[in-house]
Amino acid sequence: MQADTRHTNLLFYLLMAAVALGFFYNTHAIPLFDLDEGAFSEATREMFLRGDFISTYLNGEPRYDKPILIYWLQAASVALFGVNEFAFRLPSMLAATAWVAAVFLFVKTVKDAQTACYAAIMMATALEISVMGRAATADALLNLWITAAMLSSFLFYRSRRGKHLYLAFLFMALGFLTKGPVAVMIPLVVSLLFFTLKGDFKIWLRAVCNPIGIVIFLLVAMPWYVAQYLKEGDAFIQGFFFKHNVGRFQEGMEGHTGNVLYYIPVILLGVLPYTTVLLSSVVRIRQIINDDLRLFLGLWFGFVLVFFSLSGTKLPHYIVYGFVPLFVLMALHIPDLKAKRLLFLPPLLFFAVLFFLPEIIANALPGIKDPFVRSALADYREYFTSAYRIFFAAAAAFTLYFMVERRYAGVHKLFASGLLTVFALAQFVVPIVAGIQQQPIKEAALLAKQRDYEVVMWKLNTPSFNVYSERLVQKREPRAGDVVLTKAIYLPGLAGFEVLYQKNGIALVRVLR
Repeated sequence: MQADTRHTNLLFYLLMAAVALGFFYNTHAIPLFDLDEGAFSEATREMFLRGDFISTYLNGEPRYDKPILIYWLQAASVALFGVNEFAFRLPSMLAATAWVAAVFLFVKTVKDAQTACYAAIMMATALEISVMGRAATADALLNLWITAAMLSSFLFYRSRRGKHLYLAFLFMALGFLTKGPVAVMIPLVVSLLFFTLKGDFKIWLRAVCNPIGIVIFLLVAMPWYVAQYLKEGDAFIQGFFFKHNVGRFQEGMEGHTGNVLYYIPVILLGVLPYTTVLLSSVVRIRQIINDDLRLFLGLWFGFVLVFFSLSGTKLPHYIVYGFVPLFVLMALHIPDLKAKRLLFLPPLLFFAVLFFLPEIIANALPGIKDPFVRSALADYREYFTSAYRIFFAAAAAFTLYFMVERRYAGVHKLFASGLLTVFALAQFVVPIVAGIQQQPIKEAALLAKQRDYEVVMWKLNTPSFNVYSERLVQKREPRAGDVVLTKAIYLPGLAGFEVLYQKNGIALVRVLR
């Protein structure tokens, strides 16, 4: 009994470290990424600029992509902490923490504290969840509400208690206020499939038509939609519901397309370093069919995979709506794992690839046809320091040691690999990508702010520039006297110019004639 208590206590400490490293560590030091982080952050900044906290605008134009909740939370954070990366990302960091906590509490309720720790630690230290949980977008918040609604639906199935049903309606309403119909569709369809397979369709139908639940949903979700419609009119309906919801399913938008197998590699990479655990878990079809919890989780993941695989628009984070059931299934399966050495093969390959990443870029660079990408990567070696090499060599060595060492529990070593993974992302990988891609935008914007330039953005779309320069930009053809932000590859198209700033393919210039 004491050994079990010590094991659970250790897991709880690992969970706290996982949340800290996975969602909070070093987020303040990384520039906002375009397009998504830049667009969300700039739309929030413009709410203050316009004094309008009902409608969102981006560079002075209506932005109908998402509903309002994430912007309100970002606005509250900015009001407290100012216009900076930490403030814009804080709502996502807190939402991701609550997301993990919801999974922990659910698994603890339906299983036990040890399994709950397994599921929560894997979530917090999985590659794609960590990236999403520190991004200034709506995705971590949306996943919190979808997860909470789904888990409440299953608890309602088990208990038939009204409080679980009303919570499901509340969480769907908050999700509808975060991203729209998808937050209702997933809980509604999955619960329909599950209740029907269990022979409880009539119970499901009565639950869906519950008047108190419907009132809760309408009171929470609809006031903003009504206010937005009254303010923006039919343009909002067409832009949000038809273009950004129906349109995304019918056809690929903004080049985000792929075949029906698009999400298979995304899943295998997204759950790193737990890919082996996943593969070992999903093959146990008989267990999934014969157990209520596993059946519910399997339907949840299966519906998300099928629906978004058939969608015209495909983005890597869409499949994360179905990641929670995978982590819970994996946690349930961990005590039965056999081939423990294979557990560490995915993280070993991950660390090895990152160690050799400078060489991989060097070999790939001659074959890259996009001149902007080539110019952005021209000085890539300066970002890969000796500390980078030492860390990934040590991480690979530790992983090899984990494969052969027999004294420590395999699950503890596996979670240690998870901590190494999210630390590597936060300390090295994401800062390097941001340094190459986003730091030039930030530096050019700060220069424009310092010198009070009115800037024309030409053949470029980087809303983070607006955030850092704290001003709107014009998007048009340059004229004599303009200060222009553009890609360096387009500079020969200007008759004459003075370079004010240039780095990694990004240029801020003054047009002379």
